[in-house]
Amino acid sequence: MTPIRPSPPPPPDSVSELALFGGPPAKTKPFPDWPVHDERERAALLEVLDSGVWWRTPGTRVAAFEQAFAELHEARHGIAITNGTHALEVAVAALGIGPGDEVLVPDSTFVATAGAVLSVGALPVLVDVKAGSGCLDPELAASAIGPGTVAMIVVHMGGHPADLDALAGLAESRGIALIEDCAHAHASRWRDRPVGTHGALGTFSFQMSKLLTCGEGGIVITDDDDLARRLRSVHDCGRREGEWFYAHFEYGSNFRMSEWQGAVLSAQLERLDEQTRLRHANGIVLDELLGAIEGVTPQPLDPRCTRNSHYAHISHIDPEAFAGVGRDRLVEALAAEGIPNQAAYPPLHELDLFTSGAYRRRLAPPAAEARHAFLEGAFPESVRAGRETFWVPQTALLGDELDMEEIAAAFEKVRSHADELEGP
Repeated sequence: MTPIRPSPPPPPDSVSELALFGGPPAKTKPFPDWPVHDERERAALLEVLDSGVWWRTPGTRVAAFEQAFAELHEARHGIAITNGTHALEVAVAALGIGPGDEVLVPDSTFVATAGAVLSVGALPVLVDVKAGSGCLDPELAASAIGPGTVAMIVVHMGGHPADLDALAGLAESRGIALIEDCAHAHASRWRDRPVGTHGALGTFSFQMSKLLTCGEGGIVITDDDDLARRLRSVHDCGRREGEWFYAHFEYGSNFRMSEWQGAVLSAQLERLDEQTRLRHANGIVLDELLGAIEGVTPQPLDPRCTRNSHYAHISHIDPEAFAGVGRDRLVEALAAEGIPNQAAYPPLHELDLFTSGAYRRRLAPPAAEARHAFLEGAFPESVRAGRETFWVPQTALLGDELDMEEIAAAFEKVRSHADELEGP
């Protein structure tokens, strides 16, 4: 996000109601703290400390968490990983993706989604997202599949699942792997089936801001027994279960989670279902409240999404209804009113990684020298999402209905005084 310039004062002959210029903030009730923790985490960490077993290989904490998380998502296997980025890297490596292969990636996502593809020397083919949902557009994805396409990664943006009916069907019909990037979507459900189980595998992040956290961490889930064995081998230096510790059978690295992380995550997991129910319910309330404000359009809740875990509540802001003021300025004004913002992702195709050609250094010939026509196309919805959306972070959705009303009141207050904010 570009730096926000200092706020000019209002005209000398006026007194603004905006908190940015000294008025009282619309939000007076504090949001819940994050991360949530209590004696369960403290006791679990002390037990690991006293046990002297801090490493996952002889330990039990990570294994117990893997099983519990997989069961919650109705998957057969869970492989805990050092972080969410590594979870994606382990996933693409275990699927056998490599140089010469192409993987479809939504243009609106965190860079790690594309970076995981580059980590194995494959080409991430960027595809625009669907208006409203911000998730991979199935029709554009179908058009982007070429002879080198072996997989596509779908990102459940803000916690709302992508169109898994269309995308899973597309992957099956075209014989490519479907990878679900569920970094935002712990416990979200599509047609009452958990995300992460609609394709070959699903990856999750446990970074500090995520819906389940131990500071850093990740996991891959799958129903495929053979794929689970490969995932476990890649994440543990190419070892195989039951074999000699110093036997290494394939590429792998050390992506193992520690017993400390497993202990914290097991305690955190006990709250996830209740927290998800609360976020989903508050998201529906906020949809109605913000949707009633001119120029604010919340991410639509697809009726097939039976639970949205809401890593963020995402709304498109029409600049015309806010006096032409740019998103960064609105973020500043809403922050003064007490409403935090989770920054929207800039489109991948605009990152220096792609505009400078640096991504080519990860590719082998002839892909490294080839013309990549997808970078010459337009990505209107990714650009729109990156520049005109406001993300209310998940912590706000752990509040109550009064919190939702105060969020909406702040939006309406800023909209009605937007002409005081002096241009984009």
